[in-house]
Amino acid sequence: MGRFIPPDPSKGDPNTIGGYMAVHDRPAAFEGADGASYSVEIVSDTSGEKTHPYAAYLLFVRWGHGDPVASGHLETEFLAYADSEAEARNMVGAMRLNEVKTKLDSLIRAARAEQRPWWEEMRSEGN
Repeated sequence: MGRFIPPDPSKGDPNTIGGYMAVHDRPAAFEGADGASYSVEIVSDTSGEKTHPYAAYLLFVRWGHGDPVASGHLETEFLAYADSEAEARNMVGAMRLNEVKTKLDSLIRAARAEQRPWWEEMRSEGN
């Protein structure tokens, strides 16, 4: 069951992805360039780098049309590297919402390009 929690602007800048999540106490959601609904989370992981062992990226969950069921996901490359997991998450959390939306739409376009039929690929290679 859903619950309404009024926004608390004292928790951060609602124009950044991390601030939005803190102010509204929920993930941000966007309509992607493909018309589907996406929610976004900041995810952190080990980076494999010795100087900055942690990194963070954005994970977009695509939701089914009219269904509360996830129907896929997209994720960015590592967007921030840091000495701690919290620092990496905070760095990504400082991204403006319009930057996050741009990342989502770029991922959607890239995924569409990968799904082109072989004959369209051949046609575009000849030009």
